[in-house]
Amino acid sequence: MGKVRTLGELEIAVIVPCYNEAAAVRKVVTELRDSLPTARIYVYDNNSTDGTGAIAAEAGAIVRRVTRKGKGNVVRRAFADVEADVYLLIDGDDTYDASRAAELVEVLLTGPYDHVVGVRRHSNEAAYRPGHTLGNRMLTGAVGTLFGRDITDMLSGYRAFSRRYVKSFPALSQEFEIETELTIHSLHLRVPVAEVEVGYKERPEGGESKLRTYRDGLRILRWILLLARLERPTLFHGVLAAICGLLALVLGVPVVLEYLDSGLVPRLPTAVLASSIGLIAILLVVVGYLLDAIGRSRQEAARLSYLRHPAPTQLLESVEPVAAGVDDFRTVG
Repeated sequence: MGKVRTLGELEIAVIVPCYNEAAAVRKVVTELRDSLPTARIYVYDNNSTDGTGAIAAEAGAIVRRVTRKGKGNVVRRAFADVEADVYLLIDGDDTYDASRAAELVEVLLTGPYDHVVGVRRHSNEAAYRPGHTLGNRMLTGAVGTLFGRDITDMLSGYRAFSRRYVKSFPALSQEFEIETELTIHSLHLRVPVAEVEVGYKERPEGGESKLRTYRDGLRILRWILLLARLERPTLFHGVLAAICGLLALVLGVPVVLEYLDSGLVPRLPTAVLASSIGLIAILLVVVGYLLDAIGRSRQEAARLSYLRHPAPTQLLESVEPVAAGVDDFRTVG
C-alpha cells in the first residue's frame, strides 16, 4: 500500500465536512495525514460553534468555511472549489476508519474506477442502530431496483472519486441526501464502481450525531422519488398512468355496461369523470416519453462532461497497479 505515498505527481484532495466536531476532528486529520502524507486535507467548517475550525487548522488541515447549512451544500462548494486528480470524502466525526484512506485511493487507481465506496462494517449497535441498518437496506434496495445495479451501502459517507466523476457531478441536494445523489450519479453514468469494507465505530465521547432517523429518512426517500422522476420518467409516469387507467376503468366500465344494456347514461358525472381520468392517464404516458427523450439528451451532456477529464491512471502510465495489497474490495460495475 505504500506506493500511493510515493505518487507525488498525483494531486489527492481529502474533503472533510464538519459541524461541531471538536471532539474528533484532530484525530481524523492526523490519521488522514499518516495514511496519505502527500494529500491536501480540506476541513469544511459548516458554521461550527465549538472551535472545530481552529482545532483542524492546528492539526495541519486547510480550513474553509461554508455558511449555508447542510452537508450537501458543503460537498457542492468543495467539489466546485478544489482542484485535484483524486478526491476522498470522509466525515469528520471519527466514525470511519480514516487510517484506511490510502486503500480507497489505491483501489480507485487500480481499476481504474471512478467511484469507490467504503462499505460500513460495525461491531456494536451503538455505532449503527438496528433502525438505521434497516432503513439503509430498504433505501439502498429501492435505488438498486430503480437503477438496475447491485449496491451495498448507499448512505456511506466514506468515498473516493476520480476528477472526471467530481467535475461532472451536479450536486443538487442540500443535506444528508448527498450520499444518495452521489450513488445515483454513478448509476446514472454507469461508471465503474468498487466497494471496500471499512470499519465503522461509535462517535467519540463528546461527539453528537447530526442524523435524525425519521426526518432524514423521509428526505432521502423524497430525493429518491425525485431522481426516479428525472432519471426514469417512463417508469415513473407509467406507474401513475397505470393507476389512473385502473381508476378510470373501475369508474367507467359500469357506466358503459349500463349504456350497452339500456342505451342510457344516467350517471353522466361519473362518465365524465372516468373519461377525464382516462385522458390524464394518456397524457401521463406521453409526458413520460417526452421527458425520457429530454433525459437522454441530459445523459449525453453529462457523459460528455465526464469524458472531458482523463482517468487518474492516464496521468501515471508508468506506475504499476497500486492495489496489489488490497484484497477486500468488490466491483459493482
